Amino acid sequence: MGGPSLQLDAREQGLVLELVETLGSSLNLSEVLDGAYGLLARLLPADCAAMCVSQPELPGGYDWVVTRMPEAFVTHYGELSAVDFVREAVVHQPKVVLRDSEMVTPRALERTALYQRCHEIGFPMRHVMSVLLDVRGDWHGGLTLYRERQRPFSDKDRVLLQRLTPMLVSTVRNCRLLGQQSRRAALLDTLFHHQGAECVVLAPSGREVMRTAHATALLEQWFSPLERGPGGLPLALLAPLARLSGARGLEAPLPDAWLREGPVMDLRVTYVPLPPDGAGRREWALLLRETPHGTPLPETWRERLTPREAEVVSRVLRGWDNQLIAEDLKCSLGTVKKHLQHVFDKLGVSSRAALLHHAARKQ
Repeated sequence: MGGPSLQLDAREQGLVLELVETLGSSLNLSEVLDGAYGLLARLLPADCAAMCVSQPELPGGYDWVVTRMPEAFVTHYGELSAVDFVREAVVHQPKVVLRDSEMVTPRALERTALYQRCHEIGFPMRHVMSVLLDVRGDWHGGLTLYRERQRPFSDKDRVLLQRLTPMLVSTVRNCRLLGQQSRRAALLDTLFHHQGAECVVLAPSGREVMRTAHATALLEQWFSPLERGPGGLPLALLAPLARLSGARGLEAPLPDAWLREGPVMDLRVTYVPLPPDGAGRREWALLLRETPHGTPLPETWRERLTPREAEVVSRVLRGWDNQLIAEDLKCSLGTVKKHLQHVFDKLGVSSRAALLHHAARKQ
């Protein structure tokens, strides 16, 4: 394998080949690394392990893609990070595997705040081996292996992990970069079904990812400079996402659609959750659609229709398509079509165009 001497037996060589194959098996980072760790643990046995990848949109935030750790460690890491001599050491030597003996002296180890706090929470850390996967300037990853007993990581362990480090770096880079391209294709495919609307795609933090060609002109038309924040995005549209990002878990309620009325047209903004990335985070599409006020619903029709049918017809008379009506009424596209068919039957019209024509004649 080149570099310092490393002798692997047939079993270890087979595990390395299987590990390489697993690392290239998918663009889902969590899936790949979780599967790869099972093989890595057979090559480099450890009592506990952790691998995290930073989140560019959340400064200081990490995805714990491998957490073979006591729950208390992950729960308390926010406070432990301030005294984490392991992180402090590898940050200054990215892509270089370090053992605890290369970070602090054996005598000083037990006096470190990290060692003492880990023992307080029931995690008797004794030996550590870690490497910072310095992939790009705006994000990085790290892998750390822990042993609780008096069984230090050997020279062979360090050299083996050092040889595997470029493969881990490539895996994280490929999953993040190629995965982003794949997700963007999925976003565009999702947005394709919302024709007639301009669109702005945002990360959960409110950072803009992309926008369609005419979205800027529409935002400038409907929002004054004082209403727009950095990047030209209206603060009123960002507020629901800010509340959502502050909620815990994926079960947070979706933000409601946003409406601004004008003298002739209305601007309706619909929040559409887009396919999540490999770490489960969603991006959001803000669909911006102008709709005419349209023709009022004739009172004689209101008497013949159910309240739900009247809601559907009133939106048809404003020029809304079935997809927008379904989003507004929070029902399926098929339900809207069924309501319209019932309306056609009750009013004796055969099509949407005929419905609009008859409504105009009754004004």
